[in-house]
Amino acid sequence: MLVETLMGARLSNPFDELGLIRNDEIKGYTLRAWLPYSSKVTVKDIANQKEIKVMECIDKEGLYEAQFPDTDKPFNYSFDVTYPDAVVNVVDPYQFHDEAFAGLAEMKLDAANLYRTLGAHIVTVNVDGTKVTGVKFAVYAPSASSVSLIGDFNFWDGRRHPMQRSLDGHWVLFVPGLKAGERYKYELKDPLGNRLPHKADPVGFYAEQYPSFASVVYDQSTYKWNDEEWIKSQMNNKLEQPISIYEMHFASWKRNADGYSPSYREMTDLLIPYVKEMGYTHVELMPIMEHPFSGSWGYQPVGLFSPTSRFGSADDFKYFVDKLHQAGIGIILDWVPAHFPTDSHGLARFDGTPLYEYEDPRRGWHPDWNSYIYDFGRETVRQFLVASALIWMDYYHIDGLRVDAVASMLYWDYSRKDGEWIPNINGGNHNYEAISLLRWFNEEVYKRYPHAMTIAEESTAFAGVSRPTFMGGLGFGFKWNMGWMHDTLEYMSLDPIYRQYHHSEMTFSMIYAYDENFILSISHDEVVHGKHSLLYKMPGDEWQQAANLRAYLAYMYAHPGKKLNFMGTEFAQTAEWNHDGQLQWWLEQFDKHKGVKKLVQDLNEIYKRNPALYEADYDKQGFEWLDYGDYQRSIFALVRFDKKRSKMVISISNMTPTPRPDYRIGVPEPGKYHIFFNTDSQYYWGSDYATGPEVISSDNIESQGKPQSICFNLPPLSTVYLKKVED
Repeated sequence: MLVETLMGARLSNPFDELGLIRNDEIKGYTLRAWLPYSSKVTVKDIANQKEIKVMECIDKEGLYEAQFPDTDKPFNYSFDVTYPDAVVNVVDPYQFHDEAFAGLAEMKLDAANLYRTLGAHIVTVNVDGTKVTGVKFAVYAPSASSVSLIGDFNFWDGRRHPMQRSLDGHWVLFVPGLKAGERYKYELKDPLGNRLPHKADPVGFYAEQYPSFASVVYDQSTYKWNDEEWIKSQMNNKLEQPISIYEMHFASWKRNADGYSPSYREMTDLLIPYVKEMGYTHVELMPIMEHPFSGSWGYQPVGLFSPTSRFGSADDFKYFVDKLHQAGIGIILDWVPAHFPTDSHGLARFDGTPLYEYEDPRRGWHPDWNSYIYDFGRETVRQFLVASALIWMDYYHIDGLRVDAVASMLYWDYSRKDGEWIPNINGGNHNYEAISLLRWFNEEVYKRYPHAMTIAEESTAFAGVSRPTFMGGLGFGFKWNMGWMHDTLEYMSLDPIYRQYHHSEMTFSMIYAYDENFILSISHDEVVHGKHSLLYKMPGDEWQQAANLRAYLAYMYAHPGKKLNFMGTEFAQTAEWNHDGQLQWWLEQFDKHKGVKKLVQDLNEIYKRNPALYEADYDKQGFEWLDYGDYQRSIFALVRFDKKRSKMVISISNMTPTPRPDYRIGVPEPGKYHIFFNTDSQYYWGSDYATGPEVISSDNIESQGKPQSICFNLPPLSTVYLKKVED
């Protein structure tokens, strides 16, 4: 019966059947070994390798026994196993019960213990003075009837290494002799004993690409970090710091001469000088977590604990992050807890049941992305997701996570029609379980990593997304301002003659600007799927398109909120983003594109040098409209202040191609002013329209309700910044 169970890879309790088993009849132990295809097995002392006994073959399929009567306690041993072509010495994994179960009891006490316990971990144990190194495997599959470890080390044969079930549904095994680099998967049987597709490790730290998608044992302890100074420098209030984010897709930023994407280490040498040159403070990577389909851009991940092996090893990725930090650049990752793909080697129906997903498709299936939705109410899933966030700050020193598709998590009826969703317990459409998870996630991140930040991509008016959980909020540090993005891009896409009728689309954001800690985001979603590049969203001829883009970007940098722009915008890419290609770097040879690139460089430097543009982003005292009602001329005038209101920057945008000579605007204080930045400058491929004297003295003429005003020539399709001249 035992042999049949072993041959069918259905053994769920190998520590009861294999290894040293107490035998009261002989007042000692019976040693039982399962070694298919072998012809002889000799027991040896693990310390000195002296022969102890030759085992008896009790079944030709490979089951052996040896009796050790009158033995008071178990002992450690190894086997010399004779195969047709070799004799191999192996240390029997079924003598390491305690080592296999290590960490499981503590796992529920701390979410971070999940990735320190589950998965594959290189472990060294001391056995009678002899150090034995191997890999401890642990996987959660409570409904599986059996689980086997398979890999190159056992010819992917599910009969050879059955795993032990724990009382709470984890399956464990410590296999001596295995090292980093070993490929493995799990072979599971469902509750009825049917074999499932081979599964990758849900908490795997590294994985192969197609076609195997095998998990790979990885040693997370080898990399030596050198970013201590950066971490210390980030212990500040992010709300009062300049944050200008360069969003990028790793694979399509720039290709090598052979057409392939750079590796993590190659990208280090390419990206860091460029980001420094452009003046961005942070890089945000679209999901770098392991994903099987490149066309998903990473938003269909199966390996939430591992950087994709497309570009190198996990240590290579650490090197990339480390070098960014040493260069003074922060790094943010997109994280996707909202859904996961149906790939057979992934989480879908992992143990033959909906272990990670809601069972009812009205809750567990995403119609937009044809993917599964995590069961946010199940404690094991909640721990899994929070742990998958924490590991990126812990093992990879990431500075922040941008949580994708938060709106789809918050609402049961997201993208569903009546009858396609189930209300919550109160009859409403809020997913209380997802809300609770997001709060816990944010609390854990900020408690453990106070220098880090979390960012929500949330497209609705859900209240308190970036407010603390103790105030009833979700606890995010920041929220993307999708409303600002939509309204302003719609306005900018209009012919200037019609903009006067849509003036409020540029000003409406200030009605709710202080409801959340907003990031103004022009992301990848705005330059794909027929939406055009940012440049080609703009109306008019070639010059007007570029002038519109320059004026818009400067308006964005003057508006309250941190900044994010997708790669290619900085030099006015003309084509939509193509994830299978690279940016249109050849455009940089043309003056128009050089001008936009120079403009973005200068905007980032001006932004970082002027606290008035960032210190009081989320304080009403840091902003004032000078004129928001000049709809007939499509002019927007505002002033930004620092926290002390001791410094100011005035921004004035003319969103028509008509210059406004002798333009008069009220100013907060009397004195002398000068234009220190002008998007119409010849340096940016502008018309260099004459603005008047270099120094503009205020007049005792009331304008826009201010007793003092200044007068100058306002260029066409431009944004200008003014400052007071220091005495």
